Amino acid sequence: MEERRKINRVEYSAKSVIVVCDTQEKIFVDVENVSPLGMGIHAPADSPELIGKDIIIVAESLIMYALVNRVEKLEDGSFIIGIEGKKFTGDVLEYLFEHIG
Repeated sequence: MEERRKINRVEYSAKSVIVVCDTQEKIFVDVENVSPLGMGIHAPADSPELIGKDIIIVAESLIMYALVNRVEKLEDGSFIIGIEGKKFTGDVLEYLFEHIG
């Protein structure tokens, strides 16, 4: 697979939660690596279709608003998800302050 990242990611292992912006569905995932522009995430087999979706991911002390730009299904049915960070909007920040405590 061709490498498309602009900045190299570093290993970062953390239990995390994704919130899908349009449905507010929560998905528990494992972050595997991170950069200032994105993350590599391992998601369970029963995850909904996320390609092209805006998400918020909370990974320990990191919070990122992002677009899911790559999903690769693994042999065991789970997924590797690539995300691209987006600038926070007023609506997203308001959601964070109201729902994440």
